[in-house]
Amino acid sequence: MKIGFIGLGHMGSGIAVNLLAAGHELTVWNRSPGPAEGLAEKGAQVARSPEEALQGEVLFSMLASDDAIRAVGLDGALLARAKAGLVHVNLATISIDFARRLAKAHAETGLGYVAAPVFGRPDVAAAGKADRHRRRL
Repeated sequence: MKIGFIGLGHMGSGIAVNLLAAGHELTVWNRSPGPAEGLAEKGAQVARSPEEALQGEVLFSMLASDDAIRAVGLDGALLARAKAGLVHVNLATISIDFARRLAKAHAETGLGYVAAPVFGRPDVAAAGKADRHRRRL
């Protein structure tokens, strides 16, 4: 599967490594380049912009907060440049109100949105054992 991943902090990097290990084609983007470069050494493609990470079948994002998601642009104009039919799986813990706004923004551009916050520590995420919780918006 062709997957994009935005947000490669301790949790995101661990999850991204597992996606690579499972054989997925992974394109990664991070606001600071170091984590993306580390994943390139493991086989990931490094996107030059967040838009490039939105060109697969699925986008996973693990950004720190509502504000971080806004800063990257995943709540607005960037969505219009995503590949048609993309499903965005947001792994971050964000406010319920903002999650509802994200779901609406995605629907308006014909994209799927799944709120799937991950709870756990980075070492647990890297081991593929973090808990995932889905909430209907």
